[in-house]
Amino acid sequence: MTSRLTRWLRLSLLLGVVAGVLSGCGYNQFQNKDEATKAAWGEVVNQYQRRADLIPNLVNTVKGYATHERETLEAVTRARAAATSFQITPEVLNDPAAFQKFQAVQGQLSSALSRLMAVSEKYPDLKADTSFRDLQSQLEGTENRITVARQRYIVAVQEYNVLTRSFPNNLTAMMFGYKVKPSFTVENEKAISTAPTVNFGK
Repeated sequence: MTSRLTRWLRLSLLLGVVAGVLSGCGYNQFQNKDEATKAAWGEVVNQYQRRADLIPNLVNTVKGYATHERETLEAVTRARAAATSFQITPEVLNDPAAFQKFQAVQGQLSSALSRLMAVSEKYPDLKADTSFRDLQSQLEGTENRITVARQRYIVAVQEYNVLTRSFPNNLTAMMFGYKVKPSFTVENEKAISTAPTVNFGK
């Protein structure tokens, strides 16, 4: 009985030491920061999906007034299809090439939407349409939410990456396979951070 108790005490002590070491070397912080980046990323994806969901109604409304603007309408439809067909997996967060591709398809969609809004300026009846004005307002709000969600993600990734690269946490990162995560790059930031112009009040 004493031998069994001694083994149990040794095991408990060993587990306590291991837990203390893992906690002291930042293991728990990695769990926390990694989950924070995933949550922030989920919100980015959610807002991009919200924008994609608005586009078919927007295109159909514009089509009713500007049927001969076929090239612009098709460009928006193609860009939306490319953006929604891109597979958003957890691996995207750790793969710079996949993350860059995600940025590229979203940037193409932003660009196509900007061209659509510019075309819409030529049609006073369209600008006066209640459905179009409602969609315009929703799109503008969604673009603002995208900006906020992306900024939160950038901050979450920055905090995670600082933890990953700081000593002695970098040793824990190497031991458990935590790598620096990609964030929005400067080249693509310009393209996707500028919301399409949706102000028709001027």
